[in-house]
Amino acid sequence: MKPYFKIIPAIDIIDGKCVRLTQGDYNTKKIYNENPLEVAKQFEGVGIQYLHVVDLDGAKSRHIVNQKILEQIATHTNLIIDFGGGIKTSEDIQIAFDSGASQITCGSIAVSNHELVSQWMTTYGANKIILGADCKSKKITTHGWMKESTIDVIPFIQRYKKIGLSNAICTDVAKDGLLQGPSIDLYSEIISQTKINLIASGGISSVADIQATEDIGCAGVIIGKAIYEGYISLIELSKLC
Repeated sequence: MKPYFKIIPAIDIIDGKCVRLTQGDYNTKKIYNENPLEVAKQFEGVGIQYLHVVDLDGAKSRHIVNQKILEQIATHTNLIIDFGGGIKTSEDIQIAFDSGASQITCGSIAVSNHELVSQWMTTYGANKIILGADCKSKKITTHGWMKESTIDVIPFIQRYKKIGLSNAICTDVAKDGLLQGPSIDLYSEIISQTKINLIASGGISSVADIQATEDIGCAGVIIGKAIYEGYISLIELSKLC
């Protein structure tokens, strides 16, 4: 793996527990560990440096909910954490940074309030904000993927790139949790048209899938269910870091 390429395990949180959903459907919730901090320490223990934490309760409630879990992980590990889910107000984003997030992923709020996210980029620095550009059939999804918009993903990213944003995460919701491989064609198109530092998410099921995202120029990859279901071992990940 190239030095810039980031291996980023995901911890999704509901009721303080480490869970995974399939295609964003809360009814498919599967609990993998009652203690997210324990999971984070396992990642750190094999040399992983980055962590993607999603407050699924927050995404549903439209305000930050699981900041205490974030604070526990940030306090008891040295992982570089990007945090998303429920960031809707300046109070929410300040709580997240105060709780130990290194970067904030803005998804739904980036759709509904471009001016506010632009303000956050000025206040905290554009490098502190990651654009959450999750989509289904190339249309941006919001509110924990429960709502589909009419906004095309590429113009959405381009709009923020024009004002200085350089990092985006894109999950193809149709692929998420299915372990059937990432949306390579989609990511290739996004990278070629936006020149954004794109982190791929959704569908990763093997080391070969990880390599495929790097080969097309992604800046990193988020891995969730493949780890928890044993498709990719922590030992395999440790060799990529």
